[in-house]
Amino acid sequence: MKPARPTRSWLGQFIALAAIWGSSFMFMRIGAHEFGALPAAGLRVTIAALFLLPLLLARGLGPQLAQHWKKVLFVGVFNSAIPFVCFTFALLSISTGLSAILNAGVPLFGALVAWVWLKDRPHGLRVLGLLIGFAGVALLAWDKASFKPDASGLSSGWAVLACLLACLCYALAASYTKRYLGGLPALVTATGSQLGATLSLALPTLWLWPQQNPGTGAWLALLALGVLCTGVAYILYFWLIETIGPARALTVTFVLPVFAVVYGLLFLGETVSLWMLLCAAIIICGTALSADLIKLRRG
Repeated sequence: MKPARPTRSWLGQFIALAAIWGSSFMFMRIGAHEFGALPAAGLRVTIAALFLLPLLLARGLGPQLAQHWKKVLFVGVFNSAIPFVCFTFALLSISTGLSAILNAGVPLFGALVAWVWLKDRPHGLRVLGLLIGFAGVALLAWDKASFKPDASGLSSGWAVLACLLACLCYALAASYTKRYLGGLPALVTATGSQLGATLSLALPTLWLWPQQNPGTGAWLALLALGVLCTGVAYILYFWLIETIGPARALTVTFVLPVFAVVYGLLFLGETVSLWMLLCAAIIICGTALSADLIKLRRG
């Protein structure tokens, strides 16, 4: 296994990715309410693909994409298409802070998938971390999930389940990337995955396109989602996977809720309950143990 680079060489990119992805929940919420969940996700990946493809071709990486096109397109379904639809759907009925905290459970799912699929079996404190982390997710879901429809006909219960499905998809995609796409430049994986997501969501996006044209704010939100929160973010993300491994790269998901909560408070007027913060702390502690961050700090 390739050793991780010194912390200083990747910490800046790690924090930048957390800040960028933290803002994605705010932009998804704005876009989803006018475009609808599925068209918002479809437009997001389309913009990202259009942004990334010229960069890839300008760097002469087209042949590498052509060589591995099946695998990189496939990973886009699980790393972008399904999760983006899940989160945009969830944000129609729950807050950005809650969805981001649930998203912090991604490394827990990642550790389980790596255990079952890659035979990366956790030991000692990592097993304890999994139990603690999933307990925090369960407590938060139990408190916030209600399957009683609200005034809009949606329910927080389905939204919570959608977030958890997205977490599982991210975990599957990370292990798939490690096993089948190791060594590929981050730009190739990022571009190919967005092209795959675009193709898989194209027909549903056109079919469900809103009859009334969304406003300027919604279009700008989707533009920010596509270029910044997807195009730029996935270059950083796949670079981190290649540099420090999928388990550690996935831990960005328990830093981004801090940014998501702050953005929600400042720009959307959302509130955060003490219970949400307590569950978030439990999830983060469990994730830190399951991802072996204690060992990382010692190294």
